[in-house]
Amino acid sequence: MNIGVSKSLIKRYAQKMKHTILVIITALFICVLLGCNDKGKTGSSPDETFDKDASYALGMNVGSSLKMDNLYPNIDEFAQGMKDVLTDSKTRFTIEEAYQIFNEAFDAMAQKRDMEVMQAENEFLAENSKKPGINVTASGLQYEVIHEGSGPKPTAADRVQVHYEGSLIDGTVFDSSYARGEPIEFSLGGVIPGWTEGLQLMNTGSTYRLFIPSDLGYGSQGAGGQIPPFSTLIFEVELLDIIH
Repeated sequence: MNIGVSKSLIKRYAQKMKHTILVIITALFICVLLGCNDKGKTGSSPDETFDKDASYALGMNVGSSLKMDNLYPNIDEFAQGMKDVLTDSKTRFTIEEAYQIFNEAFDAMAQKRDMEVMQAENEFLAENSKKPGINVTASGLQYEVIHEGSGPKPTAADRVQVHYEGSLIDGTVFDSSYARGEPIEFSLGGVIPGWTEGLQLMNTGSTYRLFIPSDLGYGSQGAGGQIPPFSTLIFEVELLDIIH
């Protein structure tokens, strides 16, 4: 699977983005169920279903999931909410209110993070467009000619063979056919818009560097766990052949 060009990964990563909230909701359901299964012990702890090590491991799993998505709750309040549910104590909110409060906080955090990433992307593209040798198309795609070939240009309906390496603006390489030791073939109509447009600019035998804005890439969803939302993608692409 080639992360740099596969549209199908958008859907997979969208599902992955739900990971944290599902973990938290699952933990909350565990708390609710354990509390409900022992209604006769209001105000006291029900019999433990996990021993000390398993309980600690559960905490590590929830903590790891939160950290992975850069979510850092107030530990004392988090523990208190869980304790109140587990011991059938009076909770500060109803379960419906708790869902709403969490969702609002999660959405606000995500919007703030997205705005920061979008601003960083816009600043990068604005500065990059001023560099010598950088061309900008009407769509916002930026490209640099590393080597100009003399063969024909493909159309959106063509299947092509390429070598490529894809990276983020911080230099992180997320995919490379060079590293795998073999080129790939794909239809130009089945890849991200930045590739569809960019490769049609190239003569066969050319090597270009494409700077693909997120709206021509994987947008607000990112892809594959390696491409965050609103990522500008940088591809060095060598168009080897048009496959008929």
